[in-house]
Amino acid sequence: MSEIPRKAVQRTAKLASLPIGVAGRVVGGWGKRLAGRSSEEVSAEVSAKTAEQVFAVLGQLKGGAMKFGQALSVFEAAVPDELAEPYREALTKLQTAAPPMPARTTHRVLTEQLGSGWVKRFASFDDEPAASASIGQVHRAVWHDGRDVAVKVQYPGADEALQADLKQLLRFSRLLQAIMPGTEVKPLLEELRDRYLEELDYRTEAASQRVFAKAFEGDDHVLVPKVVASSPKVMVSEWTDGVPLSKIIRSGEREERDLAGRLLSEFHFSAPSRSGLLHADPHPGNFMLGADGRLRVLDFGAVARLPDGLPKTLGLMTRLALDGRSTDLLDLLKAERFIRPGTELQEDDVLNYLAPFVEPLRTETFHFTRKWLQKQAERVGDLRSPDSHTGRSLNLPPQYLLIHRVTLGATGILCQLDAHVPAREIVERWQPGFAD
Repeated sequence: MSEIPRKAVQRTAKLASLPIGVAGRVVGGWGKRLAGRSSEEVSAEVSAKTAEQVFAVLGQLKGGAMKFGQALSVFEAAVPDELAEPYREALTKLQTAAPPMPARTTHRVLTEQLGSGWVKRFASFDDEPAASASIGQVHRAVWHDGRDVAVKVQYPGADEALQADLKQLLRFSRLLQAIMPGTEVKPLLEELRDRYLEELDYRTEAASQRVFAKAFEGDDHVLVPKVVASSPKVMVSEWTDGVPLSKIIRSGEREERDLAGRLLSEFHFSAPSRSGLLHADPHPGNFMLGADGRLRVLDFGAVARLPDGLPKTLGLMTRLALDGRSTDLLDLLKAERFIRPGTELQEDDVLNYLAPFVEPLRTETFHFTRKWLQKQAERVGDLRSPDSHTGRSLNLPPQYLLIHRVTLGATGILCQLDAHVPAREIVERWQPGFAD
């Protein structure tokens, strides 16, 4: 495929094939059950084929459809195992895999972005992509000065495709809700749309990566590759090796899992105060564990600008929930518009809703598991439960939406890793307001 399918009708048809395909398989499944096959057999087959189709359609479309698939891949840890298993592999593939564009198309983009003499800027360039992402693919090369580099090349038509996908995905938010119980999909999609549109100019990403690289230069725990060159649709940065977190999630040893979890937590909480930015695309394909024990962080297309670090309000809120100070917590939530004027909530209900979320801070080390996250998702997603009612009555001010999504995404990765993490110590050190 040389370019991303651009026409709105063409892309809409592909996205629309998801619910149609699912419905067709369900109807077919009833036929098989009438023919004597067990409901468990049929359900497993329907789920597996649905997952296969989700991957095929989102992966082929790339753009916003694939980016949303990557976001979903983090949240699968919150879905009950019997529902999530068929989707797990398909969604994990979306973290790193997409059909590559032909070499001639790659060369055309490089010529448009770096000039007709682009070949001379490299000592060598591998036409076979080393990795693919939602709006671009990565090639391994050697820069003219001998440095190993990663060259990210944007897919032609990515800009139009991204906007078309996100517009169409908003229309399918009800279908996607079924894959993410306990999470409001539409506001998430709207927020993703705004952030992802920023990613289309690689110069913006390069500027963010330079800030992160400078903030973590010489760090013992985190390595951010330095940017070598950039243009709107091509970015060159230093090559770095490591074991992807997706592989550690699948087959990592206990020591690797715990180290990756701790480093990811430290990076998430420390980056805003160190760099004034929050890495806002948390999925396992963007992190690797190096042989030197440092976390490699990739892809800075989506960032939140936090010049004063993480908001102090979040630290205060977390501390009050942890200490059980329900009256003070309710007052703070009202003052910061987490509770809209005119909304009546009981202080004990609010504390009961928030207290389980701060459970990782009650002990020196917390074991993040899929089971724990599933329990939280079920608790807030069950429409009959008091906690679900409380959660729906709370408001998330727009300035906190991205931070909330990133924290939830990072927590999803910790649960996929099954990691033991000294969360209390990390939050105490890096979250403003918590230790006050």
